[in-house]
Amino acid sequence: MEAEANSGSLEDSWAFIQSLGEGCRTVPLAGHVGFDSLPDQLVNKSVTQGFCFNILCVGETGLGKSTLMDTLFNTKFEGEPATHTQPGVQLRSNTYDLQESNVGLKLTIVSTVGFGDQINKEDSYKPIVEFIDAQFEAYLQEELKIRRVLHAYHDSRIHVCLYFIAPTGHSLKSLDLVTMKKLDSKVNIIPIIAKSDAISKSELTKFKIKITSELVSNGVQIYQFPTDDESVAEINGTMNAHLPFAVIGSTEELKIGNKMMKARQYPWGTVQACFHYPLPCHAVENEAHCDFVKLREMLIRVNMEDLREQTHSRHYELYRRCKLEEMGFKDTDPDSKPFSLQETYEAKRNEFLGELQKKEEEMRQMFVQRVKEKEAELKEAEKELHEKFDRLKKLHQDEKKKLEDKKKSLDDEVNAFKQRKTAAELLQSQGSQAGGSQTLKRDKEKKNNPWLCTE
Repeated sequence: MEAEANSGSLEDSWAFIQSLGEGCRTVPLAGHVGFDSLPDQLVNKSVTQGFCFNILCVGETGLGKSTLMDTLFNTKFEGEPATHTQPGVQLRSNTYDLQESNVGLKLTIVSTVGFGDQINKEDSYKPIVEFIDAQFEAYLQEELKIRRVLHAYHDSRIHVCLYFIAPTGHSLKSLDLVTMKKLDSKVNIIPIIAKSDAISKSELTKFKIKITSELVSNGVQIYQFPTDDESVAEINGTMNAHLPFAVIGSTEELKIGNKMMKARQYPWGTVQACFHYPLPCHAVENEAHCDFVKLREMLIRVNMEDLREQTHSRHYELYRRCKLEEMGFKDTDPDSKPFSLQETYEAKRNEFLGELQKKEEEMRQMFVQRVKEKEAELKEAEKELHEKFDRLKKLHQDEKKKLEDKKKSLDDEVNAFKQRKTAAELLQSQGSQAGGSQTLKRDKEKKNNPWLCTE
């Protein structure tokens, strides 16, 4: 009976709802409703914002880095040719806005000017490492800001490093091994053999094997195309076996058959740069000439987003972690318990205040010690000055006594001289008086006796 009553009430309720909806307007659905449209939303948002991609070209001057970039993007990029007279390695960065269909790309090309031109190449890699770290640091500082604008921030982190290897056909140079070893933990490295038409096909095959062997034996980690995605696993696995890519770049267009193609003209024939893909399988215009098409496919069409993701999730995260650990931030405490950012800040602040107080105490003690040492030095100097003053005073008294004795002696001599002078004058006056009286007497006698002979 209770079930029948409930059934009757449900029917009455449904009838009531239908009666309410008789006068309502029905709104038809515009399309499919579901969250499977999220990929389309992400695509539309990404296309609206645009993309950025940064390429670092490392290699000796004259290996065709600029030419390959022009060929790779089918664009004539502006730039000044580099000379071999650079005093050191300089990094030159240029940013270009490219458009393909409705997709915008902000492309940055960084070239190493003067790399390998110096006699002493020991520190040639340092400017490159410093440049990469500077871009990581700039992004980290933007992340650490209170008000971040990462959506509008121009990401200048290097996404891929195209390392140009000279086509010697023998082995890698020490400069190449050292530089790639320093860069493999900071950037995705794709080694390429530049101007591969300079050596024969058999030599090129042996050269590739030699390069791969040397990279493995020296522990250099180059970028491996990902094989975890089923849609690109087969092609990426095949392309990993072709590394390093042997490429030829050319901006010169030649007419081959009925088509204008980018190629290099030689006295013995024409080598195609294989820019247009796919190509008809003619003997002189397919991938047998070089791996340029493979490089372009892997770099731009298939793995550009993976290169960007690897840069952020692997290389940048490694730099960020090391930098934050240097600053004293940790994820866990000594007991392996989670450590929040606030706790880390407080611990670091207390540690800093403790170190500051310790340094302040050390500086105070050092100041007191230096004051004491200075006082001791001043007292010693004062003692020396007193001793010197006493010596000079005694010397002055001795000199004064000598002068007084000498003065007294001179005074005695002067008095004796005066006495002798007085006595002499007295004797002279007496003598002159006696002489005068005798003269008068003789004059008187002569007057009285004119015949008196005189002497």
